[in-house]
Amino acid sequence: MKPQQRPLTERDLKSLRVFCAVAQAGGFSVAEQRLNMSKASISRHIREIEDKLGVQLCERGPAGFRLTLAGTVALEVSENALRALDGIRPEIDAVRGILSGPLTIGMVEQVLTDPACALPEALVELRRIAPDVSPEILVLTHSQLNQALRERRIQIGLRGQYQEDKVFHYQPLFIETHRIYVAADVDDEAAHGLPLVHRTHPFIEQALATGRFRRGPDAEGLEAVAVFVATGHYLGLLTEHYADRVNARYPLRALADGPVFHNPISAITEAYRPLPASARVFLEILQRCSRRDGVAGATKP
Repeated sequence: MKPQQRPLTERDLKSLRVFCAVAQAGGFSVAEQRLNMSKASISRHIREIEDKLGVQLCERGPAGFRLTLAGTVALEVSENALRALDGIRPEIDAVRGILSGPLTIGMVEQVLTDPACALPEALVELRRIAPDVSPEILVLTHSQLNQALRERRIQIGLRGQYQEDKVFHYQPLFIETHRIYVAADVDDEAAHGLPLVHRTHPFIEQALATGRFRRGPDAEGLEAVAVFVATGHYLGLLTEHYADRVNARYPLRALADGPVFHNPISAITEAYRPLPASARVFLEILQRCSRRDGVAGATKP
């Protein structure tokens, strides 16, 4: 006969939150500070939820902290369930005409440095009309941002719209221009013989596919690409607004006959997931602030 399953109680939900906090912190020591709880209390909560579920969720001892296979599954399910529970209050508040709760925004690097970016202005307006909403911003890579949207760790992502994925909805905000740069003191003849710094990016792959450029050293992020370009020994793909900033200290110039790429920076959300009220309102604000600069909805030249 199968053991009778007992429904989770309010205390079990607290124990699940403790378990998730410990797993996210990677152990008890960091979790103690985050939770403001003793190791004994944390251990008791985890033992209780393990007893309720009938499985061991983690291994802890002299060898350190490690999730079991069951613990890994329980962490993913618990995080999703707790996020759903945390979303109840903001949605009820929205029915009452009150915007509240967390709003997590993911963005790729260097978005703010583009003069067309209206994110700070949109956050100011959100704070004015919805002071009970608590925004959080995470800087992620392109792939990390996509994963965070799918895992529902963020509600809105700000990144380039290189190609459309049907699982996402795209709200264009402004156009970002990319060019291939070289140090200003390198003449055209010498520049054409330089290798192109490589990083994982569709525009770089397009440039290399033309056969005009040879692949150079690998780099992660615009900062690393700019360092290589500043040496005078490499070409690098940079956004215009970021190259302008670097140019103030290390003179650069766009390759005269180099390719130019235009990329819509968009607010991205899950296509088939209802957004919380705070996210819907923020997207409207962000669109208005972008239109104020005359850039929203722009298309590729």
